[in-house]
Amino acid sequence: MLGHRFDTIGIAPLIKGVEFGALLANNTFDSNEIIAELNERGAKIVISQHPRCAILIGLDTEMYKWRHLIEKFFCKLKEFERIIMRACKTDQSFEAMIYLAAAVINSP
Repeated sequence: MLGHRFDTIGIAPLIKGVEFGALLANNTFDSNEIIAELNERGAKIVISQHPRCAILIGLDTEMYKWRHLIEKFFCKLKEFERIIMRACKTDQSFEAMIYLAAAVINSP
């Protein structure tokens, strides 16, 4: 695993009770625990792996391209200072800023 343990410990509670067909993630989330959980659920694993990984799993390259689009969107969100600084006082106002920034990003 290339990431740190604290990068992955929050995943189990985050996906508990949520149904999905695939998890698109970078190699930080390439941990045995996450992969075992996804296999149990029957979810497709779209996580890039380190080339020296003992057991390589197949990677759907077409689906992995979507991960890149999501990553680019988050990079654009980080251009908004209020979001990157977490300047909003409440979760509700922070969520509103995310929606506002997304609208600006997606406007022509």
